[in-house]
Amino acid sequence: MQIAIVGGGIAGLAAAYELEKARAAGAQVDYALYEERPRLGGSLASEIVNGAVLERGPDSFLTEKPAAAELCRELGLGGELLPSNDVARKTYIVVRNRLVALPDGLMFLVPTKLIPTALTRLFGLRTKIRMGLELLHASRPSGGDESVAALVRRHFGQEAVDRLADPLLSGIYGGDAEQLSAQTVLPRLVEMETKYGSLTRGMLAAHKRMRDMAKNSTGPKREAPAIFTALRGGMCQLVDAIVARLDPASLRTGTPASAIRRVTDGGWSVEAGGATEIFNALIMAAPAWAAGELLGPVDVALGSELSGIPYSSSITLNLIYDEKKIGTLPEGFGFLVPAVEGRAMLACTFVHRKFLGRTPPGKAVFRAFLGGMNGEALLAESDEALVGTVRRELGEILGAATLSANVAPEHAQVSRWRRAMAQYAVGHKDRMERIAVRVAELQGLRLVGNAYDGIGVPDCIRLGRQAARELAGTGAKTTAATH
Repeated sequence: MQIAIVGGGIAGLAAAYELEKARAAGAQVDYALYEERPRLGGSLASEIVNGAVLERGPDSFLTEKPAAAELCRELGLGGELLPSNDVARKTYIVVRNRLVALPDGLMFLVPTKLIPTALTRLFGLRTKIRMGLELLHASRPSGGDESVAALVRRHFGQEAVDRLADPLLSGIYGGDAEQLSAQTVLPRLVEMETKYGSLTRGMLAAHKRMRDMAKNSTGPKREAPAIFTALRGGMCQLVDAIVARLDPASLRTGTPASAIRRVTDGGWSVEAGGATEIFNALIMAAPAWAAGELLGPVDVALGSELSGIPYSSSITLNLIYDEKKIGTLPEGFGFLVPAVEGRAMLACTFVHRKFLGRTPPGKAVFRAFLGGMNGEALLAESDEALVGTVRRELGEILGAATLSANVAPEHAQVSRWRRAMAQYAVGHKDRMERIAVRVAELQGLRLVGNAYDGIGVPDCIRLGRQAARELAGTGAKTTAATH
């Protein structure tokens, strides 16, 4: 079995690792991985500057999704797993240049505690009254898909969209709440609305079930795991550990696939670097827009569906400061910036607070995010202009007493990621079903990456490894052809 992997991000690497494992176990399988860049790992890219770990792309993964941590342990990186410092976790929303803490009891955009909601400065009186009356919502029959903004607006009003849903989802997806699919992005809330009507009642019921399960558990009490997990030396540790397990002869870095065709016996031909190779199967781990261009000549409908998945671009900017030269920062991990504030920044993380031990004592690291669906023009700005914009906005938000414009960072790092974040727009679930039908007609094809069934690192790892198991005959086939 000869398998081609197109795309050397974490999904493609996870697939290659699984195929290497199958081969070591005696399976008759071989593979070739094509990556247009000279390096592997996609957006997982780290470097250490003056002792500080700087992440150009994702800085961690959700702990509750096990695929990433499981792979790290398999690779001998268990001791490098670093939980987020949740004892200090606190997130702010920027409201008219002031930092307002998210109220206690907020669960998946749903306020569940009366007093913190009533006292917060995040919402006005009209929104607070509406949140209280939301408990009276009657159950609603499940209908078609709608935007996250439409769902939140119906229950809590426009201010909740502007100051809660939009900044929270922009921080995760780099997207727009008016465009993102409620059915795909917030399926739990859609289910709760169908069953309870009120999202608050539904969330309280779910919380009660969790408390009862914990109370009735006969096993030892366990502390809740940290929300995020990182690697002490940066996410590139995961990339390096996978690559070290792969056969160098199977890696085609700096070699973009230029054409993909079906061959007469049902296999696949991949043209890259002026050469053509024939394979029995194909794992497409490139972004959906690139996959659409390559697969369009094979299946016009599939190519069109893949090309129709929207993407946003992002900019990550890291700044290292001497703590002695800046004032006192607010407690917590950082802040989110609603689009209605009219700023370039979408969010900023206080890295030295979020993950302890990755920044030298006496140093502060700010990690700012720009871009998103409404910030594509920023990609054309120079590094100097972007650094200047972030420094100005940090000073305006945190206050000149904390971060004066006269205090220059010791180091500034700018990373641009063009068309990197897939957007699960309204109708995404239906699109995935149509894609699954087309993929099922093309023997030996699997699609993996952040465009299909989860945008995070664990999702990409899960899909990549599952695709490899299916094709190598070492795992059960999933029901969805894209998995």
